Amino acid sequence: MKIDLSQFNDIDFDNIGAWPRLVKVVFSVFLALTVFGGSYLFFISDALDSLAAEQAQELQLKTDFASKYQLAANLPLYRQQLTEMESQFAELLKMLPSENEMPGLLDDITFVATDAGLGISSLNWEAEVERDFYLEFPINMSVTGSYHQLGKLVDGVAKLPRIVSLHDFSIGKQANGQLVMDIQAKTYRFKDDAEWDHDKEAK
Repeated sequence: MKIDLSQFNDIDFDNIGAWPRLVKVVFSVFLALTVFGGSYLFFISDALDSLAAEQAQELQLKTDFASKYQLAANLPLYRQQLTEMESQFAELLKMLPSENEMPGLLDDITFVATDAGLGISSLNWEAEVERDFYLEFPINMSVTGSYHQLGKLVDGVAKLPRIVSLHDFSIGKQANGQLVMDIQAKTYRFKDDAEWDHDKEAK
């Protein structure tokens, strides 16, 4: 079928009703495409973007729900674990010496060393070291004895009712065959309310 393009010449926009049929069809299609394109740009495109955002939000909400559901399902277990942790923390807290017990701790370490058969060359408190929420108390000690006696000292310190840790040891040998061990013991104490208040004022 041959299309007569001459029909598109001299189109009178003031008299659309007199246009040839082919021109009317082409103009109608063009107008429909223009309306569809404009509608897509101004309405459908925004709606699709909004739909995509809603779908992404729905996926995030599903993920959050699954996470919170799992937490809720395990809540009794978490509460039980929290109770156990609080109990363990309370027991550990009891193992830290109070301020009144600090002088006696030096006597305990002295007893452990002499009970192990060691000779004590020196045993001295050093200056306390302040940490974020606790105080650290170092004790420098120097003892002489055999290898097994040194081991007995370490074992005895570990069995003390209060927490004492051992650090930075060095072992040398004397001319008589005895071993000399320099070691630092540390104990710890939580800050009391007055010390916390002092820290806050200092900051």
